[in-house]
Amino acid sequence: MARSGAREDEEVLPRDRTGGEATPDTKPAHGGDGGPRGKAAPEPSGGHGDHGGREGGESDAGPGPVPGRRRPKRRILRWSALTLAVVILGTAGAGYLYYEHLNSNIRKDKLNLGDDAVPRATANPAGQTPLNILMIGSDSRNTAEDLKLGGSRNDVGRPPLADVQMLVHVSADRSNMSVVSLPRDTMIPIPRCTDAHTGKVYGALSLAMANESLGRGGPGCTVATWEKLTRIHIDHFMVVDFSGVVSMADAIGGVPVCVRQNVYSHTYDGHGSGLKLKAGTTPVKGRQALQWLRTRYGFEDGTDTGRTHAQHMYMNSMVRQLRQNATLSNPDEMRRLAETATKALTVDEDLGTVKKLYDLSEEFKKVPTKGITMTTLPTVQWPQDRNRLVPLDKDADQLLSMVRDDTPLDGHGAKKEAERPSDDPAAPDAQIAVLVRNGTGMDGGAPEPRRALTVARVLRDKGFAQAAEDSTLTPRAKTTVLYPSADLEGDAQAAAKALGVPFASVLRSTDVSGVTLIVGSDWRTGDSYPGSAKPTKAPESSAALNGDKDDACMEVQKGFTWG
Repeated sequence: MARSGAREDEEVLPRDRTGGEATPDTKPAHGGDGGPRGKAAPEPSGGHGDHGGREGGESDAGPGPVPGRRRPKRRILRWSALTLAVVILGTAGAGYLYYEHLNSNIRKDKLNLGDDAVPRATANPAGQTPLNILMIGSDSRNTAEDLKLGGSRNDVGRPPLADVQMLVHVSADRSNMSVVSLPRDTMIPIPRCTDAHTGKVYGALSLAMANESLGRGGPGCTVATWEKLTRIHIDHFMVVDFSGVVSMADAIGGVPVCVRQNVYSHTYDGHGSGLKLKAGTTPVKGRQALQWLRTRYGFEDGTDTGRTHAQHMYMNSMVRQLRQNATLSNPDEMRRLAETATKALTVDEDLGTVKKLYDLSEEFKKVPTKGITMTTLPTVQWPQDRNRLVPLDKDADQLLSMVRDDTPLDGHGAKKEAERPSDDPAAPDAQIAVLVRNGTGMDGGAPEPRRALTVARVLRDKGFAQAAEDSTLTPRAKTTVLYPSADLEGDAQAAAKALGVPFASVLRSTDVSGVTLIVGSDWRTGDSYPGSAKPTKAPESSAALNGDKDDACMEVQKGFTWG
């Protein structure tokens, strides 16, 4: 689907409209953002074109504000990890009518516009389920505030593009959070989407730029695209535009960011975000915060992946600021911020009130900053166009499989689980009774015959003389060891350790009366548990950044320094 009108004067949050690459000096051989990225890429989908224009077409990667709590004389806003899109509530005298007014500001849309949705994750035996929220930064120029912050008036009224896309995965036990960014220049399939408001059908594209999905019916098409790409169910989405980014940074008095050298994101022909900072750490807010988030020319190698790394640094820093210092005491400022934030936000229909957004922020708050890991989906240059990217199959699959399996990306979770002591010491192996059930039918096929008998025999060979087959069929995707009470936790862990089953899969459950091993569909054959070989840390190519790392600093691209 080719788009007309390369926006040469535009520059928005994380999306470099042109996507071109600068040469080492400030005179890119192809003419800045208006160069090759401004040309139409090959159209394997039969309808894909580029969106030329200035660097930046980006909107905030992380959505905006969070609802605060009312107090008699002073309001304190505390955002938890990544609640950048959660709106603010708490102005003086804000009663029911004002609450309803803020609710009416929030735009709502259908969650998924595709034909096929990925099923929700099932709860673990403890009744816990993970949360997956898609954060979308829109490059919309359809308000006076957004237009003032960048872009051409010719863009008013055109379909927005999803220049920032981040999947936020909150683990079932709320101990960790994984964030996966998708560079907007990445070529991926986009499924068929039907606009919920007009009924217009957008045919599937075999390959198209990732940011096009938002203009094909709305954020529900971006959700459908992510589910197709990742096979992960998306519970909610949040879309924020430029003005929300600026008001958020203003509200907390600036977000500290760091560059290793003086940086000026500007090319000889006027492209670039315009960001100009001295080497070291500087708190940015307002327009300067927006410039940081949309800068591509000037960071690392000048590609879109460098921009996602800068966004991760900013978001981590904002989370730390909000958790430590986010205090506002001016009711007028609070009211203005609440208005701006709610008007800048679009969410799915099930998340469309301040109360629901606040409840979601409470879930985010449970995750410590050290449990947050920011990553970028591993990509490589597309052979047909060096200005485009495609997922790096092996590494991208590894990263996404870890998110699907609810595995922490930093590697620490696996280490802690391996060393996790139990308050209940295990009995001698020969005295531990273990019932083994066949759960291999979870994948839609018939259960693998005799799996419970085979694994019970393996346990007996390892010294668990009382291991026995239980004929109950209990379909389960992952092999799990269940125990009913604290006095059997040590026994359950001992059985798991003997088989190589991770302690993360040892769970307390009232559904069993003793230590029970359910052989899942991930172990259909063999005597050794294959899950032990699964990755425990995000691949190096994902550029993982931990939420506690407060000394991160962006490398400046050659040719974009000054002084």
